Amino acid sequence: MPFPFPRLVTCALLLLSIGLSTAALPLAPSADPAINEPYQDPDYDRWVERFERPGREVYDRRQAILMAVDPQPGMDIADIGAGTGLFTRLFAEAVGPTGRVFAVDIAEGFVRNIERTAAERGLENVVGVVNSQVDTGLSPESVDLVFLCDTYHHFERPAAMLGSIHRALRPGGRLILVDYERIPGESPAWVMGHVRAGKEVFAEEIRQAGFVFDGEADLLREHYLLRFHKPAR
Repeated sequence: MPFPFPRLVTCALLLLSIGLSTAALPLAPSADPAINEPYQDPDYDRWVERFERPGREVYDRRQAILMAVDPQPGMDIADIGAGTGLFTRLFAEAVGPTGRVFAVDIAEGFVRNIERTAAERGLENVVGVVNSQVDTGLSPESVDLVFLCDTYHHFERPAAMLGSIHRALRPGGRLILVDYERIPGESPAWVMGHVRAGKEVFAEEIRQAGFVFDGEADLLREHYLLRFHKPAR
């Protein structure tokens, strides 16, 4: 079913806004550290019930998102803000034994449980990385693709993290952003209070960090999926 007209207008405004100067599109404040307090010592099983449940759009549409990301055998992928490992495991199956998936998260409890659940499924190509709010913990030019799902709006230091992501990607590498639509008058109140800015602002922040905008995949309603790449040398 096609998206309603307002969504098409939003997409058009995104394409317009990323071409504007930064003076025309002011950036939003960084995330309040309080947003990340629930992940200081997470109860893994409780978060699995919350993140991997029918009714959560990115869970229900996980296969469509996977197809849009298009992971290929042999690729090295970083799932930053991996959470309970939903997409980490899907990517690990897709890239196969010749590829790797880095499960990156600020919560060590998430990372260790992703390693455990991956091993239980025979996925030996998952590498856990506990990172900080200023660094991905990834080596320079070590990955072909970075995936951010419901994670970017949690960045307390977005410029520093984008710089680290840029360094970690190989030339020509891709950045995929999935996050909540934040549209005044349309989005739920909790999204307006929880997510610091809409996709136009996030896209501009990413563009300023040296990435090129490649377009939007039209497959989600509550979320959006934007594609970027790091220019080749």
